[in-house]
Amino acid sequence: MQNSKNKTLRLTLLGVLSAIIIIQTFVPFLGYILLGVLNITIIPVTVIVAAVVLGPKEGAIIGGIWGLIVFIRAYTMPTSPMAAYVFTNPIISILPRILIGLLAGYAYNGFTKLKMRRSFALVLSGVIGSLVNTVLVLGLIYVFYKEVYASVSNIANDQVIGALLAIVGTNGIFEAVFAGIVVPIIARPLMGRWRNRLK
Repeated sequence: MQNSKNKTLRLTLLGVLSAIIIIQTFVPFLGYILLGVLNITIIPVTVIVAAVVLGPKEGAIIGGIWGLIVFIRAYTMPTSPMAAYVFTNPIISILPRILIGLLAGYAYNGFTKLKMRRSFALVLSGVIGSLVNTVLVLGLIYVFYKEVYASVSNIANDQVIGALLAIVGTNGIFEAVFAGIVVPIIARPLMGRWRNRLK
């Protein structure tokens, strides 16, 4: 009976987090924050919260849902000319989002096994999950779409790596810091209320 209740609670939380991901993807100011010239993606926070509260598998599921939405949207309603090229490739649109959940979840589990304080473990897991998304997406763009990126951005092919690294150094760092701050704020209350009941 208790196991059945745990499964129901887990499925309920997965459903709620999936709904949040869908809303964040389609409502810009809920999934992205504009800071001057920076466009900070905050959707990874939801994936990371799922990973640290529910576990790596559930984090991967939530990340996969986000990636699938991005993949479908690239065909139907691309958010930019580049998105129509890049995110129609599931290796770029879906795989990195799945890995956010997996790696953030496993990182958190590893940190807790090392007896690290929960708050610090959540901060590090948030940073890791965010950087996984940034580095993989931009790295895979370089591998698969270097010439396309250069053409769309109106730069030379040999300038692409510098342009992508600049994004990592600006948006990527801000997103990682944001995740490191917000993930503990959201995850700690959820863990206090539900984590023992989800085991």
